[in-house]
Parts: sequence; C-alpha cells; structure tokens
Amino acid sequence: QNMQNKFFNYYLKGKGNFNLPEATVFETGNNQWKEYSTWPPTNVINTSFYFEDQGKLAKEKPKQSTSFNEYVSDPNKPVPYTNGVYSRRNNEYLVEDQRFAEKYPEVVTFKSDVLTSDVNVTGRLRANLFVSTTGTDADFIVKLIDVLPDDEPNPDPNPRNFQMGGFERMVRAEVFRGKFRNSYEKPEPFTPGKIEKVSFDLNEIAHVFKKGHRIMVQVQSTWFPVIDRNPQKFMKIPEANESDFQKATIRIYHDALHPSNIVLPIMK
Repeated sequence: QNMQNKFFNYYLKGKGNFNLPEATVFETGNNQWKEYSTWPPTNVINTSFYFEDQGKLAKEKPKQSTSFNEYVSDPNKPVPYTNGVYSRRNNEYLVEDQRFAEKYPEVVTFKSDVLTSDVNVTGRLRANLFVSTTGTDADFIVKLIDVLPDDEPNPDPNPRNFQMGGFERMVRAEVFRGKFRNSYEKPEPFTPGKIEKVSFDLNEIAHVFKKGHRIMVQVQSTWFPVIDRNPQKFMKIPEANESDFQKATIRIYHDALHPSNIVLPIMK
C-alpha cells in the first residue's frame, strides 16, 4: 500500500517522489518485503543441489558410476496438476500440498536432510537434467518444494481441515519442452536411449526455507492440463493425431558423469 500511495501521489498528484530501489520483492517463508539495489542480488552464492540415489538431494556430487530414476510417461494418462476434480480450474494448485503427486510412479522426488539453519534463496533458479528417453521428444517439469516439519501445527481455526505436518508446499515450478534443449529456433529430436543434458531456468525466487524444513525437487513429464500433452514424438504438436501420442520410458540420471541438479541462489 505504501508503494502504491507513493506511485499515485507522484504520478497523479505531483507530490513527493518515486525513487524506489531496483527491485522490491515479497520474500515468502519470512513473509516480508525486501528491497535490492540490483536484481538479481549480487550477494548470493549459486549452489548446486544434486540428485542422489534413494531420492536424496545433497550438495555433494554423486560418485556412482551408474545411477538413475526411470519412469514410463504416458500422455494418454498424464499426471494431473491438482488433487481433485473441479468444475473449473483450481487456481489454488500453486500452493497445494504436493504429497498427492508422489503417489504417481511417473513423478520422481529428491529431498534434502532436515535443514539445520534458515536457507534464503533469492534470485534465479536453474535446473540441469541429464536424461534419456525411448521416444524422440519429451517434456520436463521441475518443481521446487518446501517440506514442512512433521510436527508443524495446523491452522486455528481450520475449516478446511488442512494437515500441515509434512505439507509439501510448491514454491516454484517450470516446464521445458525437450526438443528446444539446444535451440528455440532449431528444435531437435532426441535419439532414443542417448543421454543428453537439458538445462533451463525456473521462475525467479525470493523464499526462505526455514530451519527444520526440507528442500524437495520433483521431476515429471506431464502436468495436465496446465501443460498441453506432448506426443513424445518429434513433430509439430498441433498436427498430431491421437495415434501419435505414445508412451516413453524416461530416465533421470544422477551419477558422476551425469550429475543432474538444481542451482539455488543462496544469500550470503
């Protein structure tokens, strides 16, 4: 409100000034406004969190010679964006508990240890995936999630019966269509079975993962109907017939040569 008042007073009434810093952002987790003279902030350390065997997320690079998660992506049975059936779009899906998604075998999950101190993540996020597919195209959805402690109290009052212990709160999510991994102007098919790197930026962030929480990453290849179905066949999707939509076996690698990770800008 203060910012809006300054804006309207200056531009509509010619009063005061509107000399704001480069960026004014709302920092979730701490739930407070922050001001930065540059954006993204310069006092951050871009820190890689690596996918590990057994669903772990850690700062250390994996050392295994071979390690991957494998799932079958079926565009005819896509992973839904929300846990329920609604007469119209559920606009609360962005803050919905993501525990429902873990029940789908085509969603792979990586989770950090319990945080021993607050982790302030502010700036630009980047996902670096090493993948292969039995098809010739694939989508990759990466979700960054804040996992609340098991003893997190429920709200009071709680008319919607939220169960906050272990709640998986989605903080950011983004999709990338694999055929554009090297160029948006010149899409390329995947060679079935060949390991390739797919890197892309997620939406920028200002969030504090609190002490006692965990950092989680989920990866999947369908997110319907937020993202249109990819036939998983290299082609112009608007020209696809129903017969073009095919299953594909997708692997997310996390070994010494193929260390899939997410890069978090952590404030110093």
